[in-house]
Amino acid sequence: MGPKIVLIGAGSAMFGLRAVGDILKSKALEGSTIVLSDINQVSLAFVHDIARRYVQENSLPFTIQATSSLDEALTGAQFCVISIEVGDRHELWEQDWKIPLQYGFRQVYGENGGPGGLFHALRIIPPILDICDKIYRICPAAYVINLSNPMIRIMHAIYSRFPRLKCVGVCHEVVSLIEHLPPLLNTSIDNLEIKAGGFNHFSVLVSAKYKDSGKDAYPEIRENAPAYFANAPAALGYIGERQLFQEILKRFDVLPITTDSHFGEYIPWAGGTVDHRGILEFYNSYKSQMSMNREDALRCVAEGTPTAEYWRVVPIIEGIVTDSGHLEMSVNIPNDGFIEYLPQNQIVEVPALIDKNGIHGVKLDPYPKAFAGLLMLQVAVNDMTTEAVLTGSKQAAMQALLVDPVVDNVHAAEQMLDTMISLQEKWLGYLK
Repeated sequence: MGPKIVLIGAGSAMFGLRAVGDILKSKALEGSTIVLSDINQVSLAFVHDIARRYVQENSLPFTIQATSSLDEALTGAQFCVISIEVGDRHELWEQDWKIPLQYGFRQVYGENGGPGGLFHALRIIPPILDICDKIYRICPAAYVINLSNPMIRIMHAIYSRFPRLKCVGVCHEVVSLIEHLPPLLNTSIDNLEIKAGGFNHFSVLVSAKYKDSGKDAYPEIRENAPAYFANAPAALGYIGERQLFQEILKRFDVLPITTDSHFGEYIPWAGGTVDHRGILEFYNSYKSQMSMNREDALRCVAEGTPTAEYWRVVPIIEGIVTDSGHLEMSVNIPNDGFIEYLPQNQIVEVPALIDKNGIHGVKLDPYPKAFAGLLMLQVAVNDMTTEAVLTGSKQAAMQALLVDPVVDNVHAAEQMLDTMISLQEKWLGYLK
């Protein structure tokens, strides 16, 4: 008998169908009950029908259930996976992105960092805290895996409100190292020992060495990376969003693990450096991909998450269930000395060992000092975002803007905050 795994937000075809597909491939999780939960009953019914039909047609040893009652879904759960958004995802996202630009703030994307990241966080954290409150009351021993963005700010608020909850944030960005380092270094990924970390969407490769020789691979990475990313191998196709990426490598001597759109949100000088065209192309392709998931639903279940963006949810669950002791390249957990420059209350993205007792972070030592300086600029932003959500304080939200390095005009920031509260009153009206 396998565990009960609850997928919260499963009405999303991109999350629900692919997450189910990932679980159904796991031998270690055979016999599990997968519970799909969503407040959108129409979308939930669609995903449930597709998933149940796939299990039945392939005679798979899993049970698929669906309910819009979160209390019912959580009863007896061992694992809860959260991936939600509120409202019209893209309409609100574009407001987060474009309204700050109108007020003169040069944010390059608007999802996770900068003013747009703040509004996204202020909107989505309250319902996620409501979910966590129910988990804490109904199944307090369950492991909680959060996939929602903005990852740093959501996880910071969760641990501030529920410090005893067994929660981990998971993101697929580190997969880019697996994709690019082997051809860049002309070796297999199995021959590389790599460690990366920082903040989610703001992480760098800290160390890399060859297993067969024990030789440090970073000198070759620094030498080969500029030409590699400027002239990607034909087999990989176009690799966009690498202009800020290259600048970080040049100025800070470390390799970013993600692209300009994510990385640039945290840097005030990013606007003059990033690949703006690549960012726009990425955003438009992302919107198209979400609609395609629903159009080809059975294929999504059959394939699970594409390799290039594979969520490590199932390996983490498997590792806990089987006491594997394996190393995960990237998890988001409270900083227990893993990055020495950052306070303990911050949520850091670091490698971790997984076993029956949970998730155990690995210290990154030594951490690159200069890049750590960029991370430290986000500490107060994270703290004040959580303060604004937990207290419903508009003043704290304003302070979260004013400690953000992207914000450089106090009066424009005040007007922008008023505008966003007015536009998104349904979600931000709690700020007083």
